[in-house]
Amino acid sequence: ATEFYKDQDSNLKVKGYGDPLLISETLVEIVNNIILKFNTKLKNINDLVLDDSYFKAPVLIPGVTSSYEPYDAPNGALCVNFNTVNFRRDQNGSYVSAETQTPLLPFALSKITESAMDRGRIILSPKKNEITLYAGHLLLYFLKKESIKSNGIIRIGRVQKELDKLIFRYLSRFSLKQVVSKLLEHSNNFIANQLLIAAGAKVYGPPGTLNKGIRAAIAYAKNNLKIDNINVVEGSGISRRNRISAKSLYKILKVFEPYHSLMHRKGRAFYKTGTLKGINTRVGYIVNAKGKLYCFVVLLNTPGKST
Repeated sequence: ATEFYKDQDSNLKVKGYGDPLLISETLVEIVNNIILKFNTKLKNINDLVLDDSYFKAPVLIPGVTSSYEPYDAPNGALCVNFNTVNFRRDQNGSYVSAETQTPLLPFALSKITESAMDRGRIILSPKKNEITLYAGHLLLYFLKKESIKSNGIIRIGRVQKELDKLIFRYLSRFSLKQVVSKLLEHSNNFIANQLLIAAGAKVYGPPGTLNKGIRAAIAYAKNNLKIDNINVVEGSGISRRNRISAKSLYKILKVFEPYHSLMHRKGRAFYKTGTLKGINTRVGYIVNAKGKLYCFVVLLNTPGKST
């Protein structure tokens, strides 16, 4: 969910709860809903205040490095477009957005210039609240596009629920099943850890932390799947310190069987791969001619071998 409040000083406050699919199209949908609800009553705001306190910042994921690769995108409670900015150069050599639905904002331009790339994606940083502030700049762009003016600044702050008025609560149009489908389709590390941290906050209370998410995952594995020999340090598999046996993965696959169609399909196989330097894995299901599913697990860390 993402909540929108207005305070007594006419500041618009936005509180994020870790929605992993808060993207440009979603922001347009949110702005349109706010316009429909308030018609002409919301034409001016003062500050745009961003509340990312549902996750404890910064979220540090073991295995993530400072690269321009999407799999190194950081996590947070209020993020847009997976904390990446997709860009290219136009025929005049100027930087422009590579996505028609997303403007190239001045806020991101200096970082794009620093990359010295002609096209690609930059990864926003959790330092200096960059990921949260970018979300605010993009939201304000779409608000202004609908003639909602801001007389103030974009800043980090906190919602005071006893004083601020909730004006709109956006619930993602994507079900958890759809979110997991996108996670598997794109091997999206960002989504995986967003879900893990949000699960930890749900079970143990906010603020969400990686440690709470890990505790929730290990408790579920032990209590529901009878898996004890598992070591989890983050949710995506990017860290080499994650440890699990083929037998334990088989148990997980048996429980995941009703959702096997969310995996990548090739022929009669539904599967998910995992790759680190020197490590290749593939797990999933094979369907026989009668439609019966058989689980398989292949884990290789032998030099020169792959799945």
